[in-house]
Amino acid sequence: MSEKTAPPAERVDGRLLRIAFILVLGTFMATMDATIVSVGIDTLTEEFGTSVAGIQWVTTAYLLAVVAAVPASGWLADRFGGRRTWLVAVGVFLLGSVLCALAWSATSLVVFRVLQGLGGGLLPPTGQALLARVAGPGRTGRVISIVAVVPLLSPVLGPLAGGSILHVAPWPWLFLVNLPIGAAAILLARRYVPAVPPSDRRTAFDLRGAVLLSPGLAVLVLGLTEVAHGRTVPAAVGVAAGLVMLAGFVVHGLRTRRTPLIDPRLFARPPFGAAALALLVLGASVFGTAFLLPLYFQTGRGLSPWEAGLLLAPQGVGAAAGSVLVNRTIEAVAPRTLVVTGIALVLAGTVPFTQLGQGLPDPVLASALLVRGLGMAMIGAPVMNIVYSRIEPEHLPRASGALNLLNTVGGSVGTAALAVVLQDRLAARSTDIDQAFADTFWWVLGLCLLAAAGATRLPRTHARKP
Repeated sequence: MSEKTAPPAERVDGRLLRIAFILVLGTFMATMDATIVSVGIDTLTEEFGTSVAGIQWVTTAYLLAVVAAVPASGWLADRFGGRRTWLVAVGVFLLGSVLCALAWSATSLVVFRVLQGLGGGLLPPTGQALLARVAGPGRTGRVISIVAVVPLLSPVLGPLAGGSILHVAPWPWLFLVNLPIGAAAILLARRYVPAVPPSDRRTAFDLRGAVLLSPGLAVLVLGLTEVAHGRTVPAAVGVAAGLVMLAGFVVHGLRTRRTPLIDPRLFARPPFGAAALALLVLGASVFGTAFLLPLYFQTGRGLSPWEAGLLLAPQGVGAAAGSVLVNRTIEAVAPRTLVVTGIALVLAGTVPFTQLGQGLPDPVLASALLVRGLGMAMIGAPVMNIVYSRIEPEHLPRASGALNLLNTVGGSVGTAALAVVLQDRLAARSTDIDQAFADTFWWVLGLCLLAAAGATRLPRTHARKP
C-alpha cells in the first residue's frame, strides 16, 4: 500500500478522538499541577509560617518525584497493561491531591506532593504509549498533534489558573481542582478506552537500573537547584553524585543481559537520538521560559499573577494554532521540515526577549510569545510521530517513557540551569533587572540553536506504512 492511498481505516474517527480526549485529561492534570502551585508560593509561605526557601520544596519535591517516576512507566505498562497502569496513576495522583489539600504543615505538604508527583510522572508516557498503540502507525501523527499541545499550554494556563483560584477560594483548591477532572477521566477511561494487554515478554524489573537512574536524575536536579540557591557544597555534591549515578546506569544498561529500565542503545538508533535531543532541548526551552517570564513580569514589570498570566496567554494561542496547522499538514509535509520550521519560529520569538533592556512594549512581547507558541507546537508532535511510527508496538511503552523522560529532564535541568544563570546576571547587573533577564534569554537562544543542529539529523521522509 503506498503512502498516497491510505485505507479508510487510517482516518482519525470520532472514537479515536474520544480516546485521545480522555487520555489527555491525565496529561493535563499532571502538567498543569507542575505550574499551578507556583503562583501560590507566597500564600503557602504565609499559611504555614515558613520561609520562601522552605516552601519552594513544594514545587521541587513534585518535580523530583516526576523525574523519578517516568523511567518506570515502560516496565509498568509492559507488566500490567497500559490502561490499568494509567488508571492506577490517576488514582495515585488524586490521592496525593486530596492529601495535599489536607496538609497541616509545610513538611506534610512536601511529602504529599511527592506522592502526587509519582502518579503525575506516569500519566504522560503511559497515556501517549496507549494512544499510539490504539491509533496505529498510520494515525499516530495526526492524533499526537492534537494531544501534544497540552504540555505546551499548561505552563501558560497554570499560573493563570492558580491566580484565578486564589482570587476566589482558599489555597487547598489549588489541589482539589484536580478531583473532578480526575474522576471524569477514570469513569470515561473505564468505559471507552480499550484495555491493551500486557506484553507477552515478561521481564524482571531492572532494580539496579532503577536505583541508579531515578535517584541519579533526582539528585542531579536537586544539585542544580542548590546552585541556584547559592549553596556551593550541597550543589557540588549533588551534581557530582547525580552524574556518577547516571554514568553507572549507562554502563549497567549496556552490559546487562536483561531488559534495562531504559535501553541506552535506543539513543544510538536513528532517528531516536536526534528526536531525543530535540525533545530534551524543547523541554528546557519551554519550561525554562515558563520559569523566567512570570518571574520577569512580576519582578521586572510589577504585574500581578493574573496580569502576568494574561500577558503569557498569546503563547497558548500560538500553541493551539500550531496544533491545528500540524494536524492538517503532518501527513503531507516532511517531519524534518515541520520541526526545523518550528525551531526557527521559536528562535525568532526568543530574540525580542534578549532585548528586554531596551524597554520593549507589551504588544511586542505578546507577538513574540505568539510566534514562540506556534513554533513549539510544530516540534513536539512531529518528533513523537517520527519515533512512534517507526517502532514496533510492543516497544512503544519503553520508547514513550524514554522520550518523556528526556523532555522532563530537559525541563527540570533547563529550569535549574537558567535559574543559576539568572542569579549570576542579577548579581552582575545590580539594579538593572531588565538587562539581567535579557542576558539570561541569550542562553535560551543557545538552547534553540542546539535543538536546530539536532533536528537536521531527523529523517526527511515519512515512515512507510504497511
